[in-house]
Amino acid sequence: MEALLGAASAITDLPARIDFISAAFLGVPYAAGTLGGAPDAPEALVIDLSGVDCFTYLDYVEAMRISRSYDEFRRSVAAVRYKNNQVAYAARRHFFTDWAASSRVTDVTALVGGTRTKSAVKVLNRKDGGGSIVPGLPQRRRRVAYVPSAVFDGPPAGRLRTGDYVGIYAEDNGLDVTHTGIALVKGTGVIFRHASQTAGRVIDEDLTSYLAGKPGVIVLRPRPPIDSAM
Repeated sequence: MEALLGAASAITDLPARIDFISAAFLGVPYAAGTLGGAPDAPEALVIDLSGVDCFTYLDYVEAMRISRSYDEFRRSVAAVRYKNNQVAYAARRHFFTDWAASSRVTDVTALVGGTRTKSAVKVLNRKDGGGSIVPGLPQRRRRVAYVPSAVFDGPPAGRLRTGDYVGIYAEDNGLDVTHTGIALVKGTGVIFRHASQTAGRVIDEDLTSYLAGKPGVIVLRPRPPIDSAM
């Protein structure tokens, strides 16, 4: 970890840094439920790099890209995963668009999609039949912008940058995304690097092909790090 973080922090180009860090996870097994936690139980700061799901994968990559040592990385995981660095179930960023409220990333979905961008008002965490998707969390009304997959291949895809965090837009009113990953611009194409439950590990695949039959994308762009404070 110290060697990886030292090498990564020496890469001044942010997209190249994220590419370098995220590539270190290629082949790491997919593992769901590694964080555990519950509304009525104490929350622990879990760092388990032996297996990741799509959200914890982004947690670790984002924390690594703003860290120069393992001690910094531990603090950064808490800052990335939790609001106000409060390690608590209720403070965990359970939704992809929760990240947009931090100072680390910018929601560039409208920039990427241009005039083809659409939006929907969602009530995050509300089940269609009533009740909450994530127990113990409030339901929040939020306008979510997305680029429909049907119009993504073309100018919108060309506006992506390596290192952009991509969420697969959810049609369900109570969710913002169903999956997440990292965009990598390679030549004239875009690779989607993600923890794939189907493949059982972190893989690279063509983003346009992956989006076939899916409703759209949300794009968050990392900002250059000033320090590790959130």
